[in-house]
Amino acid sequence: MRLVLLGPPGSGKGTLSGTLTKEFQSVHISTGDIFREHQQNHTEFGRQISYYIDRGHFVPDKIVLNIIGEYLFNRVGKKGFIFDGFPRDIAQAEAFEALLAEMGIALDAVVSLDIPVEVAVQRLVQRRVCPQCKSVYHLTNRPPKKMGVCDFDGCELVHRHDDHEDVIAARIEEYRSKTAPLTNFYKERSLLRSFDGSGEPERISSAVISELRKLVAPAQ
Repeated sequence: MRLVLLGPPGSGKGTLSGTLTKEFQSVHISTGDIFREHQQNHTEFGRQISYYIDRGHFVPDKIVLNIIGEYLFNRVGKKGFIFDGFPRDIAQAEAFEALLAEMGIALDAVVSLDIPVEVAVQRLVQRRVCPQCKSVYHLTNRPPKKMGVCDFDGCELVHRHDDHEDVIAARIEEYRSKTAPLTNFYKERSLLRSFDGSGEPERISSAVISELRKLVAPAQ
C-alpha cells in the first residue's frame, strides 16, 4: 500500500500512520525524521539541510525530493510506504508525482483527516511525547500510567514547543493556506479518501482500513 496522509495539525495523522503501517506492512516516512537522521550522521544531505535550517530557511524542494528519492530507492524498494507530512503544497505534490512516475511507482490513495479547529487545538495542547521512543500521549484521552513518564521506557514526557496554543494557531493557518489545496489536487486524480478525524482513533482507523482494503481486494 502506497499512501499519503493529509490533515491539519492535531488531526491524528501520526496515530493513524502507525496503525496503517502495521496493517499493510508498509514503511512510515516522515521527512522530518529523515532530515534528522542525515544531520546526525553528518551526510552530505545532512550538511545541506543544516545550512538552510540554521539560517531559518526551508530546505529547497529540489533537495527534499532528492532525499526522498534516495530513501525510496535504498530503504523502501518494493515495500509499501505511508508519507505523513509530505507533500506540503501543490509544487511539492507535482514534483513528487513526477518522481514517482520516473521510478515507476503509483500512489494507491491519499487519506485526508478532517477535524474542526477547536478539536485540533484541544488535542495538541494536551499532547505529550516521549523523546526516546516517540510514543504519543494525551493527558485526557490517553494518559500515561504514571503522570509525566513514558509507559515503555520511563523517559520524561515533553510538551513540544509547537504544541503550545499560539504556535498551534500559526501551524493551522499555514496548513489552510498551503496544504489544504492538495485535497482538490488529489481529488482530481481520483486518489482522495476523506474521513472525519474528530472521533476515537480506533473508530477512525477501522473506517480507513475498511476503505483501503477495497483497493487491494481481489477482483470478483
